[in-house]
Amino acid sequence: MAVRAAVLPAVGSPLEITGIDLPDPGPGQVRVRLAAAGVCHSDLSLSDGTMRVPVPAVLGHEGAGTVVAVGEGVAHIAPGDGVVLNWAPSCGACHACSLGEVWLCANALGGAADVYARTTEGIDLHPGLNVAAFAEETVVSASCVLPVPDGVPLTDAALLGCAVLTGYGAVHHSARVRQGETVAVFGVGGVGLAALQAARIAGASKIVAVDVSAGKEELARAAGATDYVVASDTTAREIRGLTGKQGVDVAVECAGRAVSIRAAWDSTRRGGRTTVVGIGGKDQQVTFNALEIFHWGRTLSGCVYGNSDPAQDLPVLAEHIRAGRLDLSALVTERISLDGIPAAFENMLAGKGGRSLVVF
Repeated sequence: MAVRAAVLPAVGSPLEITGIDLPDPGPGQVRVRLAAAGVCHSDLSLSDGTMRVPVPAVLGHEGAGTVVAVGEGVAHIAPGDGVVLNWAPSCGACHACSLGEVWLCANALGGAADVYARTTEGIDLHPGLNVAAFAEETVVSASCVLPVPDGVPLTDAALLGCAVLTGYGAVHHSARVRQGETVAVFGVGGVGLAALQAARIAGASKIVAVDVSAGKEELARAAGATDYVVASDTTAREIRGLTGKQGVDVAVECAGRAVSIRAAWDSTRRGGRTTVVGIGGKDQQVTFNALEIFHWGRTLSGCVYGNSDPAQDLPVLAEHIRAGRLDLSALVTERISLDGIPAAFENMLAGKGGRSLVVF
């Protein structure tokens, strides 16, 4: 059956909105009709080669939809069920999974190398990050779908698949922000906006949003920021000025740029914690001298997928949504059609924040 999709023909090439031939689900597979998909900066990182995936590929890893068919052996979901796509399913058997660190599963992206569909010309296609959400419908492993929690609209639920899990997890699981602590979030895109809301939920006493664009202040404050700083050479000094010259307890970096990682580190107090969520390229080199590492006693840590376990965290997030503490609509800056994805990529390159949500 042919459906429309956004195909990346080669690394560095523009996306092509075209028809693809999608097969029926095989054993252990599920076919999903997409309700919505978020356009994440990680999709841009896939298209430009920062993150490597087999091509040609259908991108999109943050989505939700309705099951239309299931293959042999699939019992936990059925046609008609609403599901969130999970682009990084854990295998449960590797070393990381045995330690309970399912977000570091060694086999999570194994499906990205599979051929899951073909172009109408017969060319094999790969699912960018397992789920190929930039399409009207997709076929995925049953391990890549989770039930949409009660009380969460299907369209909004798409954002749970990456931005919210990542931003919330960075604050609660990686940085472990405590009541009354001060927090700075660098980068006010979809993940950054989720991190700001998560810091508010955690009870942070001061939440500083940092971005290169002055135009994102309203978005940031609506998400929970108490202060806003336009990124510059004096960012760390400005943040220390907002915190009694101490610096924040926690900095969450969501841009993946060497300059912002360094600024986040410099913005934390002595003994503070910096969590890096953003995905940067190999050319983004961050340097520290040995003396400052000793003197400042700070912690710098990476964060993959918010250090989250989607099966455990989605019900928690749903409770925050139902209670009004977490507003998914605040992450969305525009709702677009499938044809609008290339323009959304251009917006990301231009530094425009929030999430573009593809509504099918």
